Amino acid sequence: MGLSRLAALHGVATSYSPSADVTVSVPDDTVTAVLAALGVDAGTPEAVRKSLAAAESAAASRLLPPTLVVWSGEALPPALTALPPGTTLTLTPEAEPGRGNGRAPRKLRMRVTERPAGLPSVLEGLGGASAVREGASAGPEGTRGLPAQGAPAAGSGGSPVPSWWTGPPHGVHRLDVRAPDRSSATVTLVVAPPRVPQPPARTHGFLVQLYSLLSGRSWGMGDLGDLADLAAWSGRTLGSGFVQVNPLHAAVPGRPTDPSPYRPSSRRFPDPVHLRVESIPEYGHVQDRATLDDLRQDAASQREAVLNKGALIDRDAVWELKRQALELIHEVELTPGRRAAYCDFLAEQGQALEDHALWCALAEVHGSDWHAWPAALRDPRSAGTARARAGLLDRVDFHSRLAWLTATQLADAQRAAEDAGMEIGIVHDLAVGVHPAGADTWAQQDAFAQGMSIGAPPDAFNARGQDWGLPPWRPDALAATGYAPYRGLLRGLFGHAGALRIDHVMGLFRLWWVPEGRPPTEGTYVAQDAEAMLAVLVLEAHRAGAVVVGEDLGTVEPGVREALARRGVLGTSVLWFERDWDGTGRPLPPRNWRRDCLATATTHDLPSTAARLTGDHVTLRHRLGLLTRPLEQELAEDATDTAEWLACLARLRMLPEGDGDEEAAVRAVHRFLMDTPARMVGVWLPDTVGDRRPQNLPGTWDQYPNWRLPVADAEGHPVTLEELAVSSRLHGLMDVLRPRKGHTAPPGARRS
Repeated sequence: MGLSRLAALHGVATSYSPSADVTVSVPDDTVTAVLAALGVDAGTPEAVRKSLAAAESAAASRLLPPTLVVWSGEALPPALTALPPGTTLTLTPEAEPGRGNGRAPRKLRMRVTERPAGLPSVLEGLGGASAVREGASAGPEGTRGLPAQGAPAAGSGGSPVPSWWTGPPHGVHRLDVRAPDRSSATVTLVVAPPRVPQPPARTHGFLVQLYSLLSGRSWGMGDLGDLADLAAWSGRTLGSGFVQVNPLHAAVPGRPTDPSPYRPSSRRFPDPVHLRVESIPEYGHVQDRATLDDLRQDAASQREAVLNKGALIDRDAVWELKRQALELIHEVELTPGRRAAYCDFLAEQGQALEDHALWCALAEVHGSDWHAWPAALRDPRSAGTARARAGLLDRVDFHSRLAWLTATQLADAQRAAEDAGMEIGIVHDLAVGVHPAGADTWAQQDAFAQGMSIGAPPDAFNARGQDWGLPPWRPDALAATGYAPYRGLLRGLFGHAGALRIDHVMGLFRLWWVPEGRPPTEGTYVAQDAEAMLAVLVLEAHRAGAVVVGEDLGTVEPGVREALARRGVLGTSVLWFERDWDGTGRPLPPRNWRRDCLATATTHDLPSTAARLTGDHVTLRHRLGLLTRPLEQELAEDATDTAEWLACLARLRMLPEGDGDEEAAVRAVHRFLMDTPARMVGVWLPDTVGDRRPQNLPGTWDQYPNWRLPVADAEGHPVTLEELAVSSRLHGLMDVLRPRKGHTAPPGARRS
């Protein structure tokens, strides 16, 4: 019981339920290893007793939890309203992003006094009161988004906010509390709006893996110039409201580079491989034109090989060409205005960019796994690292400059989308984790759980579970820093996004941790402070005016979807998975779909719609030896499933062409999606030209060219952006979604 109690105090599960009627116990060795990764010794019975005593003593004496969340317009958390009368609270507000006026934030002082008559019991012991503010009155800015003192809180059942409470502005603040018995606490207070911004009532857009979208100007893979062009064309011509892309995070360098965009070196900074080199202003002033022209010729050969010679996208070859060109561009002196903009970027990014650029520079010398570096360099704050930095200043500046250039082109893509009338614009993707040897784990070592990887427990689709090879953040470390790593990550991504997709959004609530050296079956769940994680997400989305889409496919803990929906986070609904699972098991009628979601026919991890309709995805898995049952059985089951959906489409009169027309069936699938109440409808860009190949085939490594295929037509021939724009098949499909009325908003128009 001692180990179970200790684990519960630290959010570590000792059992889990893969289904309603099944409970699986977690091995004690797993619990002990996970606790050790959280800094808790449970290696012996005596260690368990000591750690448990310390944890229970800390919990009993704690005046407040480490993090408190206040939602604007809602009742205060019980931990605040339960403070004894006479308690003083001193709140130091967060300096608002972008204000930078050099003045220290004004503190708020509050004192809990006696409970006034009639206050609900949840506020027992608290009451009327006074609030003394340090410095001049903050005016409207000081109470933004919160009801007046003593007024009922909207949406909170009419419970009043106690009169002693002075509502701070939205932000992540420090709260110092001192009780009459002289006990005290310093905690993080997150004040957030109740919901993230919402998309329009109905909009549609493309889903695309950017590297796969080549144009006549690409250097062998899709780039940010292609993204801006796709957004501008689809917004103006097709009335699209968004373009969703894969994560554009910085990859781990080296040959070969891991091509997966979901296993990056850093999620905090984008990858310069996506730069459109010719769009950099300094490009035209490079002195060595001959070398630059040679590089462009080599890039054209790369593009030609992918588009017309059956070659796979070679990220390493593309980066080598771009790196050489960028080295030449780096030699060009910035104009005064450009230099000022670059300096502003450096100041805004601060230590995070310094660390990232230094890691990149050190990786050029010592390799991309910092665990194998000289001991002194494994600590980003060591004297040895400082000396190394002094000798690498030019390389640090080079990588800092690349981060700035990439961020600038990301902003240009969003601006192009807005100018084309898109209601949302670019939807960026946040991967669930980072590579264990990359820049983020080096720079933020205290924030990551050493010797742990996240994954998924065994389920009906994978009896062995999954280990994704990504180290998790430590919930206790995040709380101790006021969620600074998480906030910085979100702020960077929202800075050039109209919306953010969060991969495996259930990870805001809990993650499956797998100890190093153990199979995924011997992992366990570790809980996050979901309220705090959600509040920070809502806060940063609100500041950016951005929509949030959660990828909530697969096994989802009860209550998670409801909690996300309450905060305005959209879900993800894929047609083939939407059935009446609690009733008939048949395809779910359009009217029964949820409204607050991104509805789509497929994703990057699933078969294309054409492959699903024809059964090609089953034969592909058979060729690769991935089936666990005979091919005939798999094909029969798949055909039955597809036939049910086609019958549903025919019954709803969405398939007037009848059976046997694959292109018509793809259109019918999207008619169905448009008939649901879903606020966002996503069209997988390869579906528009009949591509049968998945971009990623889970369960494979080198058996299949994951993340290296260009968008192609039904015959497998690559299709460029220019060819997509004039494709009759694409336009026939988009006629199903295109609004019938004028759609282009004035340049620069945004949703409220």
